[in-house]
Amino acid sequence: MLLQTVITQYSNKFARLFGKSSGATGKLKVIFHDFPGGAEGFELMLKFSYNNGTADISPSNLFLACCAAEYMEMKEPVADVSNLLEQTEKSLQEISYWTWSDLLIGLKQCQSLLVPDSSVMVERCLDTIVGRLVLASEASPCPSTSSTDSSWVRYSCDSKSTESVKTSFSRLTWWFEDLLFLSPLLVAMLVKSMLSRKMDHLVISKFLLYYQKAKFSTATTHEKCKIIEMVIDMHYDMDLSCVPCKTLFGILRVTLGLNISKCSRNKLETMIGSQLDQATLDNLLVPSPHGISYLYDVNLILRFLKAFLRRGNSLVTPIQMRKVASLIDLYIAEIAPDPCLKTSKFLALATAIPDSARDSYDELYHAMDMYLEV
Repeated sequence: MLLQTVITQYSNKFARLFGKSSGATGKLKVIFHDFPGGAEGFELMLKFSYNNGTADISPSNLFLACCAAEYMEMKEPVADVSNLLEQTEKSLQEISYWTWSDLLIGLKQCQSLLVPDSSVMVERCLDTIVGRLVLASEASPCPSTSSTDSSWVRYSCDSKSTESVKTSFSRLTWWFEDLLFLSPLLVAMLVKSMLSRKMDHLVISKFLLYYQKAKFSTATTHEKCKIIEMVIDMHYDMDLSCVPCKTLFGILRVTLGLNISKCSRNKLETMIGSQLDQATLDNLLVPSPHGISYLYDVNLILRFLKAFLRRGNSLVTPIQMRKVASLIDLYIAEIAPDPCLKTSKFLALATAIPDSARDSYDELYHAMDMYLEV
């Protein structure tokens, strides 16, 4: 009866459950299979109830307390007592004063909770982190290799010798290692916030590639697909003028052998196609998928060409068109000796480029000679 008396003062859910059982005989057994934070969250709620409606709220337990309060319906007090949710929301308003380490601790807790009620808190925490990064990039702070430093944005680097060996770009990437614990979903939310705050797209791209490389070392095949799909989707939202063509082809190489979604693959091919004039012959020599007889993935190059030409004359300059025409002629000459290459594929490549884009047909004639010999 003591538990019933104490907890029902603060939890509408418990008050309702005990109210329904008031006329029943025997003991009431309540099992929560999806309590936020499990036993730790339930214990935090009990401590609040047994401590006369007061709790020691800190960054390390704020999000857990908030989710527990939501779950136990502690929004409106059953009696004239303190409200746990009000206390957590008041503490959340002070998030802008948290240290960098506190923000990471809170974000880790949000990620571990995996409950819908945590989404708003995650966004609040991510937005605060991005705000720090924007401020840090403007102030060009010194890099740090440890996330345990409790300074506000870790400006404590005054060693001239250290500064001399650090490039300005490295001073913008000190946070990469700190955020590797994020799930692909949270990285996507982080990047969207970064894009809305006008952070440097090149830095964001570098972080995504750093994250992908670090995560792939221990990820399963399914996890790799989710990670690279997120990387592609986030790049698709960026200004492509800030994303080198070499970077996109690097992402393409990573996707080989992975069964990523058709949507993400189409996005990647569209991005590469839009910058095809910046590609090299080595970039285009992508091996054919398993089960295809010819050596190189001709269908992929045809899709690149289609994406490039889809931009239209208003966006493609004559110089860009000539570059692509020259590149495709070199590619045709490279794949012409392949005895398995179908005539239809050869013709499709040769005729995809408008005649006006070629200054000379010499390379194409040379490719035709080699193809006919084989």
